[in-house]
Amino acid sequence: MAGGPQAGTGASPVSSDQLLGAAPGPGGLTGLKVVVAGASGASGQAVTAALTGAGATVLAVGSNRDRLTAAYGENDAVASFECDLADRAAVEELAGSIAAQHGGADGLVHLVGGWRGGKGLTGQSDEDWDFLHAQLITTLRNTTRAFYPQLEASGSGRAAIVSATATESPTASGANYAAAKAAAESWMLSVADGFRRSQSGRKEDPVPQRSAAVVLAVKALVDDAMRRADPAKEFPGFTYVADLGRAAAALFALDAALLNGAHIRLA
Repeated sequence: MAGGPQAGTGASPVSSDQLLGAAPGPGGLTGLKVVVAGASGASGQAVTAALTGAGATVLAVGSNRDRLTAAYGENDAVASFECDLADRAAVEELAGSIAAQHGGADGLVHLVGGWRGGKGLTGQSDEDWDFLHAQLITTLRNTTRAFYPQLEASGSGRAAIVSATATESPTASGANYAAAKAAAESWMLSVADGFRRSQSGRKEDPVPQRSAAVVLAVKALVDDAMRRADPAKEFPGFTYVADLGRAAAALFALDAALLNGAHIRLA
């Protein structure tokens, strides 16, 4: 299939070791502008650090201005934006502002998430589902639709989400969460198909694939604060947020044709 791996046909042609090994050095991403959605948390700060460390400008988006200011107030490589990503109109306005102020985005790293579980299948509440649907699916649909034209037009367009290995072996107690994550993965494969059809896969005058949508899957994430809070805990199988940051930055260093539609397990 032209333009990258075909959705649902097996393992990604890019391994986690290859991805992490491709992390760009200082200045490697100079000139690129990357939206990090959910930027004020530990994973957002790690991804932002990796991107800015490689020379990119980060457009940090969060729902709380105070948390954004605390995280990035003195960082000249970061422009922060407060936005309710579950509000379609607000996200469209955000995309317009970024186009006007920064000439558009080259990347979107979507880190908005959340966890809700319950006791068994009958313990999967509607309230938890509504929360997960809004956080994991609605925010993703809004951001990818609003920024899609910018990412498609970019010479290095990348869209990425962090999903969970729970989609591979869902449990009754985590049914809401796994189902929402699986829906988010499916949405990203649709984004990948859109990129392919408009570039390397178009019927007339195809061009080399330049945009890619990718799923990065983890068991769970661990950060320095979690390790300090429980120094005796080993966190087996968890992905360190700094490694997630390296992986996100490396997406801009690898060929879009290899990455588009890829599901890369970092766990």
